Amino acid sequence: MHSHPHFRAGDLETDSSSAGYQSAAVTTKTKPRPRTDQVGIRTKLRIDPPVARPETSSDSQSDSRPLFKLSPRTNQLLGVQIVGTGSYVPERIVTNEELEQTRGFEEGWIEQRSGIKERRYVAPGQATSDMSIQAARRAMADAGVTAEDIDLVIVGTFTPDFITPSAACLVQNVLGIDAPAVDVSAACSGFMYAMVTGSQYIATGNSKCALVIGADTNSALVNPDDQRTAPLFGDGAGAVILKPGSKEQGLCCYQLGSDGGGKDSLYIPAGGSACRIGQTQLEEMSQFLLMDGRTVFKWAIQVLTGTVDLVLRKQGLSIDEVKLFIAHQANARIISKATEALGIPEEKVFMNMHKYGNTSGGSIPIALDEARRAGLFQPGDTVLLSGFGAGLSWGTALFRW
Repeated sequence: MHSHPHFRAGDLETDSSSAGYQSAAVTTKTKPRPRTDQVGIRTKLRIDPPVARPETSSDSQSDSRPLFKLSPRTNQLLGVQIVGTGSYVPERIVTNEELEQTRGFEEGWIEQRSGIKERRYVAPGQATSDMSIQAARRAMADAGVTAEDIDLVIVGTFTPDFITPSAACLVQNVLGIDAPAVDVSAACSGFMYAMVTGSQYIATGNSKCALVIGADTNSALVNPDDQRTAPLFGDGAGAVILKPGSKEQGLCCYQLGSDGGGKDSLYIPAGGSACRIGQTQLEEMSQFLLMDGRTVFKWAIQVLTGTVDLVLRKQGLSIDEVKLFIAHQANARIISKATEALGIPEEKVFMNMHKYGNTSGGSIPIALDEARRAGLFQPGDTVLLSGFGAGLSWGTALFRW
């Protein structure tokens, strides 16, 4: 566990602990896969231009559409408290050096462009629900609650074990919880959407104890030979237990937003009802994640800067009145550029992507669990959380502990 909230690439030794918990983590090696012509073609397309976009119809938006349009709408959900946190990352550590040796990735590029030194991959047979269950058990132990206490289970994920049933139902069954269970799919914003949803149930009295999880198995959905995308992602899960709180606790000000017009910037072409997986899709590797890195990078900085400034202004809070800023751990450069523009001092910004990479829905709850266990905030403090990703979607909130 690192005691300092701002982790920049190269500043710290790598930590092999499992999201703050002890584990027998080991670095493993894999044999390189031969590059195919299709891989080369897709990699080229993704860089210049980054994504091969489908033909546009006459009623589609033009390329002149704004990169990010900030909505003025915000909301508030008080009377909610987080009484326990937990997180889990797989034991297998995959370092940048391993990817450079086995995949031929450019030496030093990954850390330089993202701040990521290593990431965790699930073991064979391990899935999103397995990680979720581990994180949930730790959050339940931390909160001092049992399965009998929980009356709602929500999992923010875009990588469920199966298309159906939901990962939440699998978690509910293994943990022996008698409660409704549902997944919320919002990619890297998934946990923020799930937490707001769970908070709604708590604030309205329809839930007394909600288990909210963010988890993703990204290693299953990235092309391992894609040098611009694969190194950025890792696997992991985090969880919180929500209960009714005082009228001062909860989501002081939050915004959830979406822009489906930016779909092609970050998506998986095949596997849904619009494009089913057949031999052609497999040959083109369309079942893997496509990302327009340049566009997403610029968009993410605008989203993070715009929504953080918005919720602070709406709540009438200064940066000094926020104890800690926890943004989605996608890229150190995105967070650094946005927080610098906002005037947020480094010591108030939490980063841990150097250890785990981008864990999508798991990103914020893992960071929240590590920061809380490190004592970086206390009851009564206000923490700012912000997630952003595919959809395009985002969720930013001021949470008073």
